[in-house]
Amino acid sequence: QVQLVESGGGLVQAGGSLRLSCAASGRTFSTYAAGWFRQAPGKDRDFVAAISWIGGRTDYADSVKGRFTISRDSAKNTVYLQMNSLKPEDTAVYYCATTLFPPEGSRTQSEYRFWGQGTQVTVSS
Repeated sequence: QVQLVESGGGLVQAGGSLRLSCAASGRTFSTYAAGWFRQAPGKDRDFVAAISWIGGRTDYADSVKGRFTISRDSAKNTVYLQMNSLKPEDTAVYYCATTLFPPEGSRTQSEYRFWGQGTQVTVSS
């Protein structure tokens, strides 16, 4: 089992930045690919970014490419999502998730086995 706890959400003005953290405990987190998803009010949960468990390969949704950066610190069992140039449409609950397969991560929610409880990000205009 892997337990995930997100933090770092909050209220920020448009154009601002936030860094989300996802701290893992339990089994060896460094062998898991990780992803971030988000769910805005009244909408489905969508893919944001993913990072492989080896090599640091990353993938981003088009809507965040160039503004968000996913990274991991295996020594700290933590995955980060640096969010810059935030827009009101980035407002959502952000979730981190992990999976053993595929090792490069995935854009598909059903391929992730462990999920955090989510952290709220609100961007004001």
